[in-house]
Amino acid sequence: MTYSTKRLVQLFVAAAGLLLPSLAPRLAVSEVASASQLRLDSGWELQSSAKVPESGDVLSSASYKPQGWYPVTVPTTVVAALVKAKVYPDPDFGTNLRNFPGMDYAVGKVFARLPMNAASPFAVPWWYRRVFELPAGESKKSAWLNFDGINYRANIWLNGQKIADTSTVAGAWRHYEFDISKAIHPGGKNILAVQVFPPSEHDLAITFVDWNPAPPDKDMGIFHEVSILTSGPVALRHPAVISQVNSPANDEAELTVLAQATNATDQPIQGELRGRIESISFVQKVELAPHETKEVQFHASEFPQLKLEHPRLWWPTQMGKPELYALHLQFEIQGRPSDEVESHFGIRQITSEVTSPTRRLFRINGQPLLIRGGGWSNDFLMRWDSQRFHQELDYVADMRLNTVRLEGRSLPQEFYDETDRRGILVMAGWSCCDAWEQWPKWTAEDHDIAKASMRSQMLRLRNHPSLLMWLNGSDNAPPADQEAVYLEVEKDLQWPNPILSSATAKATTIHPQNGVRMTGPYDYVTPSYWFADSEENQAGHTCDLGGCGGAHGFNTETSAGPAVPPIESLQAMFGKDHLWPIDDTWTLHAGGGVFSSLTNFTNALNQRYGEVKDVRDFAEKSQLMTYEGTRGMYEAYSKNKYVSTGVIQWMLNNAWPSTIWHLYDYYLRPGGGYFGAKIAMEPLHPIYSSTDRSIWVVSSQYTDVKGLKLQTKVYNLDMAEKFNKSIDLDAAADSTAQVLTLPQMDGLTPTYFLKLTLTNATGKTVGTNFYWLSTTPETIDWSKSNWYTTPVTSQSDFKALNSLPKVKLESSIRTVQTGEEETTHVTIRNPSKNLAFFIRLKLDKGAGGEEILPVLWEDNYISLLPGEKREITAHYAHRDAGAHEPTLEVRGWNAD
Repeated sequence: MTYSTKRLVQLFVAAAGLLLPSLAPRLAVSEVASASQLRLDSGWELQSSAKVPESGDVLSSASYKPQGWYPVTVPTTVVAALVKAKVYPDPDFGTNLRNFPGMDYAVGKVFARLPMNAASPFAVPWWYRRVFELPAGESKKSAWLNFDGINYRANIWLNGQKIADTSTVAGAWRHYEFDISKAIHPGGKNILAVQVFPPSEHDLAITFVDWNPAPPDKDMGIFHEVSILTSGPVALRHPAVISQVNSPANDEAELTVLAQATNATDQPIQGELRGRIESISFVQKVELAPHETKEVQFHASEFPQLKLEHPRLWWPTQMGKPELYALHLQFEIQGRPSDEVESHFGIRQITSEVTSPTRRLFRINGQPLLIRGGGWSNDFLMRWDSQRFHQELDYVADMRLNTVRLEGRSLPQEFYDETDRRGILVMAGWSCCDAWEQWPKWTAEDHDIAKASMRSQMLRLRNHPSLLMWLNGSDNAPPADQEAVYLEVEKDLQWPNPILSSATAKATTIHPQNGVRMTGPYDYVTPSYWFADSEENQAGHTCDLGGCGGAHGFNTETSAGPAVPPIESLQAMFGKDHLWPIDDTWTLHAGGGVFSSLTNFTNALNQRYGEVKDVRDFAEKSQLMTYEGTRGMYEAYSKNKYVSTGVIQWMLNNAWPSTIWHLYDYYLRPGGGYFGAKIAMEPLHPIYSSTDRSIWVVSSQYTDVKGLKLQTKVYNLDMAEKFNKSIDLDAAADSTAQVLTLPQMDGLTPTYFLKLTLTNATGKTVGTNFYWLSTTPETIDWSKSNWYTTPVTSQSDFKALNSLPKVKLESSIRTVQTGEEETTHVTIRNPSKNLAFFIRLKLDKGAGGEEILPVLWEDNYISLLPGEKREITAHYAHRDAGAHEPTLEVRGWNAD
């Protein structure tokens, strides 16, 4: 067993008043011992209480011999463990999930709101049991048992002694620490037994709403890490550093260092808390009463060494480098260490200002930033895959998103550590649509659980520079009395970032102007919608009725509609028997309520691109639809900054294989929406606004760029050039500027094309865009808007694309391996006199092999003009390429 300072900071107590009384005779102050940590992950066993009649004192004794228990690794929910043990088939495939026992709730319903069937095998508690050893050298230390997440209630037994019960352990989003010094046997065998109870429809638990189903156990189980820490008489927890930056000069910062010290003994203790940040050191005398937990603070006003000149600032991605500092704290008693922790922090300050009821502008270190993000979802069985997580953040960075939004779902510490390191902002807060927002039904216990949950989250997150804000509610703001409780906790724990009452524009007595809105849309809307809807258009319009999703203010969740994956993902999701036509299996993998059908999306697809012939045709046309819709959404928000201040795509990813709401699918296959988003957010980007035919250049860089040239070309379907103009320009830092307006043109074919190319002073292409446009106008029917979509009375007509002549492309690849990474350089050329439209590049594991995934393409779903050649790179891990040489597969709308 080794001491890991990094892990120490990852483990949390619940609330100061919830620590159990001492269970062991206290050590003499002179017997001070330093800390160590033991993670309890492998070696657990799991069984239903329906098959185990014994009580916890028996199950946690050495005399009990388990028979027929399932071997599991924690963290895991019950159903996740049974799936891994192959008791049940893959729940992600087809309709397998509906055949699990207990899955008798109606498809599309929110299970969190419904009672569990009493006959379900998951309506009873399940037991987790673990045998472990603690080295004899730990005998003179205090021992602490930590649970980072239990859903929903638990009784906890160790070596025959009850450590905690369901009155103490209740709440999915709390973190628990218990003094087990008396119960544990250093140098011998220890048995831990945890009886976990499922949440009811009234509990403040885990929920998935209308984006995917919930498993039959409602994610019952130990879903985050379990650890044992040892320390001397005083334990340190929750280190944090709060920054005040002198912006906009950013030449100085004042730091406040915080940490909680807990006296594990029944006698008063005097000691010193010593801190170090690089070459800066500081010390403070601390007195603790018996069993007292005290937050110790070092303020720059009292410790002038914490006033830093010219600090290295933490910046979000694209704005600068996310600089991190190391903090080391050690508690000493009579000159000997009792406990120490180490963490990392960033020096930055996030503020916000509200300029209208739905417009909140965020600033970091005095600089404004446009929030462009996506909504993150946990795996629906709460499984955590560290490698996959890093791959998903690679995708986030590759698309140039700067924010991910969480809705009430606490993630492992690794998530926040990595967003800190990468400079990706996190928008966090409570969840919607279940007991969390049913305040009139709350019991006194619910109020206590909510308060303790808030303390846990604030203590856990306050030190992370990636945290952008906290939302005290989601679809609704809490009532004034409950929000006052939240605000009291946030103030007490010195939460350093903006606080919003909800993700909506709904006013409260505390926040009369929230500065954000949650007005959709969520289903398909035509791409011009994002440019057409404006604050001026909404004069006298009630946004609660819909039609307010355009690029103005801060929209906390919105979407261009369904995201049907590429054909390979559909095959993996449905198998050959349900691949086509669309049936109830597709419905299960869509959403709940009005989102259970792809009707709006499919109807628009048929009108725009022609009637679908088969599943491959549907998948390919869907990539086109999703590309133009997602691109339009992000481009409109970029063009309108800072009238628009933020947009969150609902969603970034999926909790299970789905045909809706993602920028990359469950199989980590990037489709049309991914590359529509990526092109829209390139650092220097030319944009076409379909509502007024204007062309803009947007800079997402924070330095001025001079000597740019924008070339604008318009082509007919047969590639006859209809317009050609070059304009020299400069792009100021973080700017948006109109460059020209396309003139009316005679003789355009019903479908025509616009190519925008932005080059720098050396002639290198630094921004590009390719639009397919229609002479048939899109006419939006605002009178029929609702909360999830806005229809049209006329739709753009791109059916002429089906008559594009076939072209044969020329291509070659060259692959280079550097360490564990491979890079494939693709050269592709269109030698014909016709357009090669919407080409998908795909790398396979040898000829005819599976696609290499995940993969970071420089660009994809591209179009090539006659004679045009592109060189495009793809990056991926060597392990993901398999044993065969990568081969290139090219498929285009009209290309072989």
